[in-house]
Amino acid sequence: MTTAPPGPPTVDGVTQTREQSRSPEFRLAQGALGGLREDLFRNAFAYRPLLPSPADGRLGRRLPDRMRARLAWTPHALVAGCAFVVFLIGAAVAEGSAPPIMTVYAFVPALIVLMTLVRPVLAFWASLLVTPFMGFAGGFGDGWPWTANMFAAHVVVMTVVAARTRPRTAAWMWLMTCGYAVFAEFFMRSEYTTDAPPLLFVAALSLLVVTVVQVRRQAEQEVTAQQTVTAHERSRRTLLEERTTIARELHDVVAHHMSVVAIQAEAAPYRVENPPPELEQAFVTIRENAVAALTELRRVLGVVRAEDYEAPDAPQPTLADLDGLVANVRDAGLDVRKTVTGAVRELPQGVELSAYRIIQEALSNVLRHAPGAEAKVEVSYVLGGLGLRIVNGPARGPVNPSPGAGHGITGMRERVTMLNGEMTAEPAEDGGYEVTAFIPVAREEADQ
Repeated sequence: MTTAPPGPPTVDGVTQTREQSRSPEFRLAQGALGGLREDLFRNAFAYRPLLPSPADGRLGRRLPDRMRARLAWTPHALVAGCAFVVFLIGAAVAEGSAPPIMTVYAFVPALIVLMTLVRPVLAFWASLLVTPFMGFAGGFGDGWPWTANMFAAHVVVMTVVAARTRPRTAAWMWLMTCGYAVFAEFFMRSEYTTDAPPLLFVAALSLLVVTVVQVRRQAEQEVTAQQTVTAHERSRRTLLEERTTIARELHDVVAHHMSVVAIQAEAAPYRVENPPPELEQAFVTIRENAVAALTELRRVLGVVRAEDYEAPDAPQPTLADLDGLVANVRDAGLDVRKTVTGAVRELPQGVELSAYRIIQEALSNVLRHAPGAEAKVEVSYVLGGLGLRIVNGPARGPVNPSPGAGHGITGMRERVTMLNGEMTAEPAEDGGYEVTAFIPVAREEADQ
């Protein structure tokens, strides 16, 4: 009889995995070490050149194009300037030493600072590893464990690397520097006073400033991205609302015409004495098709109605009702002049409804945004369609616009686009506003 090997430990009959059985402290330490490996060890030798910074900030937008292009290289110039200062410090401290020692003492820290422009993480490790050798080369004459030039170089390197990476990397660099300072203090003692506390304090302040700037910049980017998404969603919602409104109105127009066709097809045989069977069957077929089309239309377009939507009792307005609209606007205090040119003719009801709504919305915008202004409405019946022009002068009174949905221009554009027309809405030269639209209408459509 064989005995099965013991299974994994269980608690209340539930099998624990190895990860679940580990303590929270162990998982926290494992995550911390993983972050250290990710930030300072993985791809430490990777080539990461510092790219030119965008010059579209507040200062960049005010500068000429030539100066703006140079402004993009400001970070590189700052790093190069810091490297030059480190070189001068090293040259001053090593003055009088042997030429090889003086060259190494002055150039190596400056080159490490410049390395942050192309290999930032490697520059930090190089700065940390070179520090004891530079201390021995300097004879501990100007500080331990950091000489004067390495003090400045290491602070600059950590600051640049932190600015080029993320806040967690800044914390790891400070801890690694602190660990080296403790090691140097206890295992490589010298008779000179330690300069580790001042360096750790200065580095902490510098890294804290960089971290705060990074966090704020990241927050601003997230807010900007969220505002962009919100504006995009608001625009889409506005577009859908306007399309829904247009679809509702057209649903009523088309449903009315289809109902008329069905009724006329049903009544037509009774208006003809002794109609032939073929004619009766044709009218029956017409009625059946009209009823089927009406049912399908209501099924498809009826979904755009809100639950509380009620169809208007009055018929949808047309250009014949334009005089009433102009009169109402005049009663509201707007001086409007209407001009009609061309041969007035009956257009498809969808075209007339859209033209009426465009004029109505344009005049409403004048009332909201240009109180006291004069407005002109021009309706042009041309051979290929219908032209509209609504223009107003500058406001003559205090602008205190009434609350509105803010969808007027979008709705007008949707109506014109739906009818394959063209529309412009832009400020006029005299300070007012002008809306023009052209809706094409084929001859056969106008004759129906």
